[in-house]
Amino acid sequence: MRVLVTGGAGYIGSVVAAQLLATGHEVVVVDDLSTGHADAVPPGAQFHQLGITDLDPVIGEWGIEAVLHFAAKSLVGESTENPALYWRNNVAGTVALLDTMKAFGIGRIVFSSSAATYGDAEQQPIREDAPARPTSPYGASKLAVDLALTDYSHAYGFGAVSLRYFNVAGALHAPTGSFGERHATETHLIPNALRAAAGAGELALFGTDYPTPDGTCVRDYVHVVDLADAHVRALGATEPGRHRIVNLGSGRGFSVREVLDTVGAVVGRAVPVVERERRAGDPPVLVAANERARAELGWAPERDLTAMIADAWRFESGRPDRQ
Repeated sequence: MRVLVTGGAGYIGSVVAAQLLATGHEVVVVDDLSTGHADAVPPGAQFHQLGITDLDPVIGEWGIEAVLHFAAKSLVGESTENPALYWRNNVAGTVALLDTMKAFGIGRIVFSSSAATYGDAEQQPIREDAPARPTSPYGASKLAVDLALTDYSHAYGFGAVSLRYFNVAGALHAPTGSFGERHATETHLIPNALRAAAGAGELALFGTDYPTPDGTCVRDYVHVVDLADAHVRALGATEPGRHRIVNLGSGRGFSVREVLDTVGAVVGRAVPVVERERRAGDPPVLVAANERARAELGWAPERDLTAMIADAWRFESGRPDRQ
């Protein structure tokens, strides 16, 4: 199958593109490189530096049969400060993409959604039928696209799958290269903890008085390679006229202190921390229910927290810009 990967020069998009190639698909990547890196596009993929609003009419020349859509702004804090950017890019941009797909008869899409659509859920683990109450414009923009996909599926026969991620970590190390996190603004715990353990300064630990076993927030982590496998499976699970929403998570949670202890064990040095007050909007626990992914995609995570951190550390240690 010839697949278009939007945002395929970013962290998750590049890993999924590499896995698609490894499973025999032809891959076309589009990315405007506002946050991605051209050298992250895996060898063997055709690359075009374009935005998702610039695909009409060129998409008709590429023989695309399906789209995996990752192109989006994804910083919660930034979305609160500049919501217009998120509604314009994530929502209006995606609607433009869907209209281009419709115009050229491309009816299969797998969308990179988010657990941020749920907000501060009342029950844990979080099931797909939990109320969607996002607490940021970022989460609201992802929910808006999910709602649009439902309508496009019903009205125009799209086959769509929204994959709602929890916390993604790790890296892909393959014969064609290594693909991992290298955000200009890094907000994720594991890469920041790895850098702190390597001597980049203290890590801010926000909140030590949550109602959890050790007082720190508990989150669900999934390896990016397991996540990529779920996308390949979801591509084969698209059905005309149906929009599936599926959580991707391990089904169990790890506290911030458990993550930091694992980072210390992998790196061989403790993570230096400075304790801070809670951040507004951080729920104590976020854990995915993943029974639907198991039942409908035949998917289950295979790699544990230690593997995520070890793969992330290998990637971080080998980055040319960190030497």
